[in-house]
Amino acid sequence: MTEVDATKQQSHDDAHDVKITPFVAFKYVASICLLIFSIVIVVALIFTGNTRVSAETNPWVALIVMTLAVVWLSMIEGQQASLVGLPPVDPDLYKDSHPITYKNAALAFRGDNLDRYLMGRQFMVLLVVFVINQCGNPLDPKVDVLGLPDGVKLVFLDIGLGMIVFTCILGQLTTQVNASHCMIDFINNYFALFTLYTAMAVEFSGVMHSSYLIQNVLSMVSGKPIQSNEEPKSGFTFIFFWGRVLMSLAILGFCLAVTLSALFNGQTQMAVKYPNVPNGVSVFLFFFFMAIVGMLEGMQIAFFAVAKLPAEERGNSFFAKKTCDLLFKGNGENLPGFMIGRQLTVVFSFFLVASITGLNITPGEGENIFGVSDGAQAFLNYGFQGAVITTILASITWQLAASAFPMAFLNNPVTYILLCIALFLEWTGLSAGAWVLARLMKKATKIQYDEVYVGTPEERIANGRADKEFGDDVGHLAGGGFVGHACGSHDALDGPIKSKDAIDAAA
Repeated sequence: MTEVDATKQQSHDDAHDVKITPFVAFKYVASICLLIFSIVIVVALIFTGNTRVSAETNPWVALIVMTLAVVWLSMIEGQQASLVGLPPVDPDLYKDSHPITYKNAALAFRGDNLDRYLMGRQFMVLLVVFVINQCGNPLDPKVDVLGLPDGVKLVFLDIGLGMIVFTCILGQLTTQVNASHCMIDFINNYFALFTLYTAMAVEFSGVMHSSYLIQNVLSMVSGKPIQSNEEPKSGFTFIFFWGRVLMSLAILGFCLAVTLSALFNGQTQMAVKYPNVPNGVSVFLFFFFMAIVGMLEGMQIAFFAVAKLPAEERGNSFFAKKTCDLLFKGNGENLPGFMIGRQLTVVFSFFLVASITGLNITPGEGENIFGVSDGAQAFLNYGFQGAVITTILASITWQLAASAFPMAFLNNPVTYILLCIALFLEWTGLSAGAWVLARLMKKATKIQYDEVYVGTPEERIANGRADKEFGDDVGHLAGGGFVGHACGSHDALDGPIKSKDAIDAAA
């Protein structure tokens, strides 16, 4: 590296670095210690044989499966940040230097494939989180683990703080932090390409296709057309598409029937872990935490939608003003803070829903739900039907609703309450260790900031390679809130969001 290149690289690092204050340093150290303790206690739990996977196979299988699941989750989350940030950038700028990134982009940005990827990816996240839950969630919260007090086991194992911390830090935030600034390098590998093909295959399977029916209904209700880069479906394509929608509705109906029947009859893990909780309360908690997930999924879409609007157009109601004043305080520093706190809250809710929907029916004893075979009952016991329900009804539906009606979310008092909770969780620094691990990962893998390869948005404008216009998000999945981050900009998860107006003003 020449002296000029080294100076330029240092300037990029300085632009992205977080200023280290004593409080920030304390949060980094405390979060890393919390992460280490969480890993130790969850692994120790697994080797007591007190999780579903370790009990039905052996602890080493549970540990290996959980580790692989966290690694794959880290790619799923990081790849999302890359693929939703790169569409505005001319792919010729990185075609020769990053051929595999170009292959990812060529597939993901063809027609409506980005929406298809996000649909499949959303289900993959839920499925992987449910797998992690089955590997590391205790069957009996009273079993001894390392001689720890009951209070510690309650917080870290029963409530699940241990799994939440290491899943968020290792499986999500670390790669999100890097991928949001290093989009081009992050997906320049075949692991990312494999993950993209897998997400596309999941969407093609049609399991999630009932979401498209919801999308069409919301389009009609809102009067806003669905944006598409493809010709209207006709002939066999039309029949095949709507056939999968009907299949998806049948699958969703079956998953709901299984879950609700088991909850009302006390045949889930809830009845085992908390026998004093009435079955009706379990049903309420199931829908309550689904609603929390839905609100948080919708809020991120609504927040990024109104971030592009002038302040006077962000709503006039009491709670809309309160929410926007808090969210866009200063130069918008609370927006990325919300994204961090939201991640913790969503994962917590995912784990709870996974625990609630896991069945406790022993195959072969004549109690199989709806009389299914023993093999089918063994599969249903893992609770993956909850992943289908949560993906469609608690995630994608609310994202689509928020893209059509963002102001409805801003006017909701629950939005303001959840925003305050998310910002508080971010302030505690529970996941602050992700920034430390992200820096270590960046150094170890030698990935570079995007501006090293394609320049900043302003530099691309000056060089006659300006970004394409950001598309209308109405009717689209907005990529987990990352849409709007400009490739090569110094504004992703660790700093204020630069508005598109500022980019346009530099043109």
